[in-house]
Amino acid sequence: MGFWEHASLVKRIVGIVLAVLLIGGVAAAVVAGREDDQGSGTGSGSGTATKTVRGVIGSEKSEFFADPDVVKALADKGFAVKTETSGSWAMEEMPLTGYDFAFPASEAPGKELATKHGVQGGVLRPFYSPLVVVAHRPVAEVLARNGLAALTGKPGAEARGTLRMGPFLDAVRADRTWQQLKGASAHAELSGTVFISSTDPETSNSGALYLAAASFVANGGLVSDAGGVDRTAPLLRKLIAPQGAQKTSSDAPFRDFISGAGNPLVLVYESQVASMLLQKQDVGDLVVLYPDTTVNSDHTLVPLTDDGRALGGLLTTDKRLRELAVRHGFRPQGVPAEFTAATAGHTAYLDQTLTSVHQAPVPTTEWLHAMARRSRS
Repeated sequence: MGFWEHASLVKRIVGIVLAVLLIGGVAAAVVAGREDDQGSGTGSGSGTATKTVRGVIGSEKSEFFADPDVVKALADKGFAVKTETSGSWAMEEMPLTGYDFAFPASEAPGKELATKHGVQGGVLRPFYSPLVVVAHRPVAEVLARNGLAALTGKPGAEARGTLRMGPFLDAVRADRTWQQLKGASAHAELSGTVFISSTDPETSNSGALYLAAASFVANGGLVSDAGGVDRTAPLLRKLIAPQGAQKTSSDAPFRDFISGAGNPLVLVYESQVASMLLQKQDVGDLVVLYPDTTVNSDHTLVPLTDDGRALGGLLTTDKRLRELAVRHGFRPQGVPAEFTAATAGHTAYLDQTLTSVHQAPVPTTEWLHAMARRSRS
């Protein structure tokens, strides 16, 4: 055999050997990949089986679920969460087929949803937030000068105080205007009737709870019958009528306030303020007024499937997820020290203990809906 024929034969043999090795390597890689896919890990690495759960939430929690750190913490536990927003009370009218959970901003609509959808095992309340009123410092000073609020902190630099609900509601009953308040004439933006801007009480949690707190003060106790609704209806109409068209979410009014637009007094969740502070965002001359009678908003997860319940359990018990909830301003249920520690540098704005705030009970959904309707009629 000549040299060139020999070389050609060698090339063919080498080619066959390489092909066999290549096929073996591919087969080994496929087997390894299958073994990886069958692993039982729940981390966020490749090969992890992740459950996708769908839910409808109040808009005040949208930034929490969109936070990349929250997304990662949930993925580390095997969950991908897809959400859409709705007013808490509007969730009652939504067809929730195909959803794993609903997450309104308080217990009342949560219980209503649980009953409607036959939820077994109860609801979960991972965190809560009290309702507060935000004002710019000159406005808060006018309220304080007229006995409607009391401010704490260094004079001229107060960032926190108490809204005195009794005197404030008296001013609303009397149709007092800003021009009638001492010191208001120095501020051209203060005109018209004194009122607090809130969300729509027929569709939104914060608006409904505003009526709950105001009716408790006006009625001298919990509204629990038609008589209580009748007694408080004239005042509730005066709280709502000056507002005109109301939002279904507290997010937009709060953003308008921060940008310098909107009404001088806006009802929001404390979590919205605390979130800005903890994330080192500029709040300008904002003053947080805690109503001396208010209602805590217990964010209530209604599990519609087993995966939804598992998610609610994680939000309640997982330390990392609780830390992230605090970063977004929420107070974890049962562990006040976590919120206190995280907000230690912001006590000029935040009342950590709430010892000076009276927590009013919330009427049943029947009477709360009745008050919301009467506030508009």
